[in-house]
Amino acid sequence: RVGAEKAKRMLFTGDKVTGKEAEKLGLILKAVPDHQLDAEVETLANRIARVPINQLAMQKIMINQAIEATGMANTQRLATIFDGMARHSPEGVNFKKRVEEVGWKQAVKERDEGTYDWTLDAPIDELD
Repeated sequence: RVGAEKAKRMLFTGDKVTGKEAEKLGLILKAVPDHQLDAEVETLANRIARVPINQLAMQKIMINQAIEATGMANTQRLATIFDGMARHSPEGVNFKKRVEEVGWKQAVKERDEGTYDWTLDAPIDELD
């Protein structure tokens, strides 16, 4: 959805994006403040619920067929497989363990700063 360059940057760096940035990139439909989220969801759900079911089904099939034709469905399946592999690799298991030890924010900071060796499950000594 974001193109190869932006996708690689996001995947390689783990950079965060705000809700508004995600909306602009097309990663989400709409960004709203927390206090408006439930109302926005209800409004959208009610609007969709008014469309005849046969039309919803046909439109969904048509869109899914277009996704299948582009090969995107295979890419999504492959991403799911890779996600599972990454989570169950030594690095993934060690990251989960580190999150449990020091918390999410600290583990992500160590990941982003390159101060932790996930293969050895140990901090990287500072270079003199």
